[in-house]
Amino acid sequence: MLHKTRGIVLKTTDYSESSVIVQILTEKFGLQSYLINGVKKPKAKIRQNMLQPLHLLDMVVYYKPGGNIQRVAELRQAHILQNIPYDTVKSALALFLNEVLYKSIRHQDPDQTLFEYVFHSIELLDEITEGTENFHLFFLMRLTQFLGFYPDSLNSNAPFFDLKNGVYCNTKPTHLFVLELPYKKYWSDLINSTFDQTDQIKIPGNDRRALLEYLLDYYRLHLDNFGEVKSHRILEEVLSA
Repeated sequence: MLHKTRGIVLKTTDYSESSVIVQILTEKFGLQSYLINGVKKPKAKIRQNMLQPLHLLDMVVYYKPGGNIQRVAELRQAHILQNIPYDTVKSALALFLNEVLYKSIRHQDPDQTLFEYVFHSIELLDEITEGTENFHLFFLMRLTQFLGFYPDSLNSNAPFFDLKNGVYCNTKPTHLFVLELPYKKYWSDLINSTFDQTDQIKIPGNDRRALLEYLLDYYRLHLDNFGEVKSHRILEEVLSA
């Protein structure tokens, strides 16, 4: 049976001389793997450049419940990215966000709110002209809301934030995963902001890099097998250039 769904490309892997397997976060079926034949051929109906990370798709797909690999009947771009592929900073941001999403989203179950958040965020990143330096920090903070470990905002005037338990506290925990000033303030600013306010959060470059490390620690503490993220090194170099 054929189904229409939107999709967000997360990873493309070579399968044969002309075919690929693409992992796509779909609106209707959650995370799915699709075998797409002939994408490397000169006259391919579905071209390989349509399957780059975080590209937004309109799809007509076959769906077999419990199937490991599904098939695509039709595919086209839902939103042609105008800036991300050609802007150095936005390309680095997209590479980083894609890696975090790939490591974070492991389930097949559909999640409409998560899908809408990621889809809209990519559209926004493509369009914005200000606030890109903090975009990834806000994106990661808000993504935790859909992954089930959004920080507790109660007692936000307390001097410490406990990354391990996700709460503010008046007494410094005995473990190492603790935020103090100025990072606790930046953390609170991100929680209390929206995408269109990210340019108003002023974070020095060195503090921004440290805050990103804290955010990634937070993900590792709350997601099993999240592991190391490599692309943020490239992102840091681009943002500091």
